[in-house]
Amino acid sequence: MRLFPVFCAAIAALAAVSLTALPAAAQADHGMSHGAMGAASDASKAYVAAMDKMDADMKHMTMTGKPGVDFAAMMIPHHQAAIDMAKAYLASAEKDAELVKLSQDIIAAQEREIAFLRKWLAAPGHR
Repeated sequence: MRLFPVFCAAIAALAAVSLTALPAAAQADHGMSHGAMGAASDASKAYVAAMDKMDADMKHMTMTGKPGVDFAAMMIPHHQAAIDMAKAYLASAEKDAELVKLSQDIIAAQEREIAFLRKWLAAPGHR
């Protein structure tokens, strides 16, 4: 499963950029251009749509000043984007066995983490 560590590193880098850039950039775009795609498949369009939704959801969040709360709240749309992208890959005609397995693993893991984050945020003292 040689692609899984690469994917995890990419997700971590995206989270780091998103979380460190937000306070400084306040509601500014995180710098990724989602418009210039050239020839795009339905899956590629779905990846861009997932990123755009994540960006919009994160931009509309109000920071609380509580690092844990802000982190947990921002990770939910981040994880949802990963789920949406993995589902788009699975819906595509391309069926690379490693990427199918990775997509399935991402969906399962990210759904568990979203459930944990929502439960954590709902606990007393976390909002």
